[in-house]
Amino acid sequence: MFGYDIGISGGVTSMDDFLEKFFHGVYVKKHEAKESNYCKFNNQGLQLFTSSLYLAAIIASFFASKACSKYGRKRTMQAASLFFMAGVALNAAAVSLPMLIIGRILLGFGVGFANQAVPLFLSEIAPVRIRGALNILFQLQITIGIFIANIVNYFTSNLHPWGWRLSLGIAGVPALILFLGSMLITETPTSLIERNEQEQGRQVLKKIRGTDNVNAEFEELVHASEIAQQVKHPFRNLMKRNSRPQLIIAILMQVFQQFTGINAIMFYAPVLFQTMGFKNNASLLSAVITGLVNVLSTIVSVVCVDKAGRRVLLLEACCQMLVAQTIIGGILAVTLHDNNTLEKGMAVAVVMLVCVFVSGFAWSWGPLGWLIPSETFPLETRTAGYAFAVSSNMLFTFLIAQAFLSMLCQMKSGIFFFFAAWIIIMALFVKFMLPETKGIPMEEMTDRVWKNHWYWKRFMVEDECELSKMEKGISP
Repeated sequence: MFGYDIGISGGVTSMDDFLEKFFHGVYVKKHEAKESNYCKFNNQGLQLFTSSLYLAAIIASFFASKACSKYGRKRTMQAASLFFMAGVALNAAAVSLPMLIIGRILLGFGVGFANQAVPLFLSEIAPVRIRGALNILFQLQITIGIFIANIVNYFTSNLHPWGWRLSLGIAGVPALILFLGSMLITETPTSLIERNEQEQGRQVLKKIRGTDNVNAEFEELVHASEIAQQVKHPFRNLMKRNSRPQLIIAILMQVFQQFTGINAIMFYAPVLFQTMGFKNNASLLSAVITGLVNVLSTIVSVVCVDKAGRRVLLLEACCQMLVAQTIIGGILAVTLHDNNTLEKGMAVAVVMLVCVFVSGFAWSWGPLGWLIPSETFPLETRTAGYAFAVSSNMLFTFLIAQAFLSMLCQMKSGIFFFFAAWIIIMALFVKFMLPETKGIPMEEMTDRVWKNHWYWKRFMVEDECELSKMEKGISP
């Protein structure tokens, strides 16, 4: 659902039939030879079409947090699919811009609910040894959705004048699959125990672990649940000192994920390639190629994340993305001016560099931006903390989506240097502030991760005397 929408938006907003109906001014600018390459698509309404979904998802994520706690992960997924299907119906049948935007808002509620429930569900059912790989399947499905959307756009762009309606309407297919699939899956043991259905939680744990010997894990879950139930206001508890490391890291992972520039590229890939001089079909085909690279590279993360660890993948990708963004910016600064087009060789080189950038993101910041927040919060603040992570992601996705085309018009090739500067900051953050969480049970994160980190351990103690002892290596 989420991936398909990310991929479909950029393709639809580059289709002449769609632009002529809803954004006539952009349609005229697109075909006006004197208009700057970088400014053809600069329109706040067009950006609002893409970004309104993420604004709605910010609000939805907090309602979804309460739904996850009160009704479970499974029912929250079902609600997500219903919101999404309603939004799809309005978008595909839209005859006016308000109808289009309301549909996008309903899609946003679907995305907000799904992005809250699904990573939590995956983290809670996964055995520790493959928790990273299983959770990254969430990101893999996002990349598959983007890839499918790019293929759909490539073919529907030639179906005049209703191809864009088909592109938007097919978004209902993954929503229907989620709704039907959520009927078949079990609720997580954590959620069942959290809602005082302990015996059912034990039976589900036996089923998903494939053994009757689950007493130790079950008792850990019960103990975590008892502590969590003592917390009457999880959002208030999240503001306490000992929750600060997880909260800061969860939010910063989302901010940094967006400031890699990935969603600017994935939302607007066809628009971006048209800016560089590709014709409509060629730009959509280039987006298909980057979408395929995105899928294949995410599989690398599935294979490596529980072996190499989280930090290695993030740091390697920072180097890879920094090189790609810098070279792309340099090529465009030298060769792409307001009214010319790139030579074929240079255009192909840019597409290849975009693929290098996308591959680095896809095996690192893409999946790990969702994985790390889902596995680091203790149960008593898990749904509330993850709600902050999801809402932060949606907020900065909204800001990038709303601002990118205007930034492209104003900064031109400099926009790639802007994102490259952020990647340097991200690498320093990972190097010094992000602990490794590979292979550590979620219930043991506090003792084994936060209390042993050179900086974050100071938030895990109640007074300065105890901190002083810890820093001197004396057992409190």
